[in-house]
Amino acid sequence: MSYEEELVWRRIEEDSDTSRRAFVGGVAGAVTAAVAAGALISRSAFAKSTKGDLEGTADLAARPPAGFVPFAAPGLIAKVKKADCLMPNGYYPKESDARAMLERAMQELTGKGSLVEATRLFVHPDDKVCVKVNGIATKMMGTNRELVLPFLEAMIASGVKPENISVLEQYGSFLAATRIDEKSVPKGVNVVVHSNGNADMDSRRIPGTGTSTKFCRTLVESTAVINFSLIKDHSICGYTGCLKNLTHGTMINPSAFHGNHASPQIALLFAQDVIRSRVRLNITDGFKIMAHGGPLWKKPEFVVPHEAVYVTTDPVAMDAIGWDLVEEARKKFSLKTLTESGRIPAYIRAAADLGLGIEDRKQIRLREVTI
Repeated sequence: MSYEEELVWRRIEEDSDTSRRAFVGGVAGAVTAAVAAGALISRSAFAKSTKGDLEGTADLAARPPAGFVPFAAPGLIAKVKKADCLMPNGYYPKESDARAMLERAMQELTGKGSLVEATRLFVHPDDKVCVKVNGIATKMMGTNRELVLPFLEAMIASGVKPENISVLEQYGSFLAATRIDEKSVPKGVNVVVHSNGNADMDSRRIPGTGTSTKFCRTLVESTAVINFSLIKDHSICGYTGCLKNLTHGTMINPSAFHGNHASPQIALLFAQDVIRSRVRLNITDGFKIMAHGGPLWKKPEFVVPHEAVYVTTDPVAMDAIGWDLVEEARKKFSLKTLTESGRIPAYIRAAADLGLGIEDRKQIRLREVTI
């Protein structure tokens, strides 16, 4: 990690120590209090109370190419497990296994016969695709390129031009942790680092937070997003998976949205048209689970193999299941629950109530396959 990045993380961890105080600013105090109390956020009430923040905001919603309707299945998650799919070092998956697990998961989610056929349901040849990966926890637990590269190849085979595909990460060291670079991706695919900058949009006040931000150009210029997440404990917000990978990983000032354990800020950020209108598919690299010490690689003794791949169009459902998996792993280590630790990921329920997906475990359909 560079010196600049280390300074960022010192600030983040300082925020974590003080984030138990009420998050203030605009309507955020009331929204946060409701979430902390476990109350639902009324979408209509939220829209009414944040009307002032929304007025004058530029429309940055992405729209699919004419005639194309992306596949969507709220609450449905396809999970594929395969024993002994990790390399002898225990860190990376075997290339052939990762490819096979991804293809089977996509088949289970869509009912299509191949990875390419399934991919055609999510991206169109006229799309500009942003592929967001995550490498903050170093090479030992970044999004594995063995999982990402087959999907890049499938998009190209489905008709998307390589030059219209961009693999995005926040910092160079995070990208390096995924072991993805310009030499490893198909010819023509862009590999981009935004370094909390590279943002041309007007500054936007995020309703309900009292704070403004900009999202990076690679995200804003895309028409579709493929979100590659992990299953990890997080020192501030309790759990980090699909939702946070796209909110705090694509903006210029992520530490400004860490108060009160980033709840409901993560939900409010994901609800922005810049993000929610672009996300087509969430692919979770579940080869390992980080039960404690996240999001960095600080306590490897709490990282356990899981040997699974998940795919879904519902980031909220996946984060709800991911949270449960982290809690199960923490229990095996005799650790306190995230709630007992004061880090309940309340933003997941907030996201569900804002209409971003399904959080109720009884309504989530988990289609599990072992190969």
